[in-house]
Amino acid sequence: MRFSVDAHAIGQHLTGNETYIRNLLNNFARLDREADFVAYLSRENAFPGVPDRFTKRLVPQNPYLRVGFELARKTREDSPELLHVQYTSPLFCPVPVVATVHDLSFLEHPEYFTRFRALQLRLSVKRTVERAARIITVSEFSKESILRAYGLRDEKVVVIPNGVSSEFRSIDREVARRSLLPHLPAPFILCVSDVQPRKNHLRLVTAFESLLKTHPKLPHHLVFVGKETWFSPVVEAAAAKSGVANRIHFTGFVSDDQLLRYYNACDLFAYPSLYEGFGLPILEAMACGRAVVCSNTSSMPEVADSAALLFDPNSVDQIMRAMADLLLDVNLRGRMERLGVQNAAKFSWETSAARTLDVYYAVAGSKRRRSQVAASTLALRNRV
Repeated sequence: MRFSVDAHAIGQHLTGNETYIRNLLNNFARLDREADFVAYLSRENAFPGVPDRFTKRLVPQNPYLRVGFELARKTREDSPELLHVQYTSPLFCPVPVVATVHDLSFLEHPEYFTRFRALQLRLSVKRTVERAARIITVSEFSKESILRAYGLRDEKVVVIPNGVSSEFRSIDREVARRSLLPHLPAPFILCVSDVQPRKNHLRLVTAFESLLKTHPKLPHHLVFVGKETWFSPVVEAAAAKSGVANRIHFTGFVSDDQLLRYYNACDLFAYPSLYEGFGLPILEAMACGRAVVCSNTSSMPEVADSAALLFDPNSVDQIMRAMADLLLDVNLRGRMERLGVQNAAKFSWETSAARTLDVYYAVAGSKRRRSQVAASTLALRNRV
């Protein structure tokens, strides 16, 4: 049995998409030692990030060449049972496709995209989901959106939540803080995400300014960790014009090792996104033992469960009050930290990978291996 995976996101700093496919591949290697796996990568320096025994094939970084020609050509040469992609399958794919669609933000909030990019995704994702043998998505919220938008059969769309990497764990807070010196000498609130309009950085800046005006004795800073984008100058200008510019920091993209230290060093994690198909940073922060405040929209209440304080992301006042509640109430913050650790433990990349293999073998029509993978999935679920 041979399965191929479009892993071009690895090494591209594509954050969520890269985290997703990298963790699946690494866990496939542990869970399934019989099948062959072919990973299509767009950078040679990404090869070491894929398990050694997997076949690695180079495809173009240019998406038009990759989707239009090369992925189809490579799958014809490799003859896998299927090809797993995220969002967009190649034109004229010669094998069945399993497609992961994390969310439909391009349909439900096209204002967050350029007009061309929104149109491109509308056309390519529609073609992909209609032709795919199975759709994987990461939350019940996203599944309902997909069923509603495309009129698919319920059984065609499978919900497999993301996991939390074991790299994200609680470490000594003072050790984490000292590792960030001298850049962050003060306690801080952390936000992790690419700088995009839907991540709602602007309201968080305003809410933070309001927090310090309302509670002037708070010593906290606000730290944004995430890849810079075309929208970064807008957010940075808003921070500079605020009355607390000297207490707002932007780190840009950081490695997972550095991110672990930021999570553990912060006093509070804030995630004010307007729309998410999942919201993985919520769980990463919880796994590191940090209290979380996040939006009450889209998938985030589903992911956070009862382990975070929720707010309306359109309300600066609600964002400010949620942060104040946790910073000023030590007992409440400690309770949310404990609940967060328990909630994050429910989400494992091993389980996600095992359930994804269930889908692969179902599409390939192999009852023998499907039952074996299902048994491993059950064992993993019992562990968590």
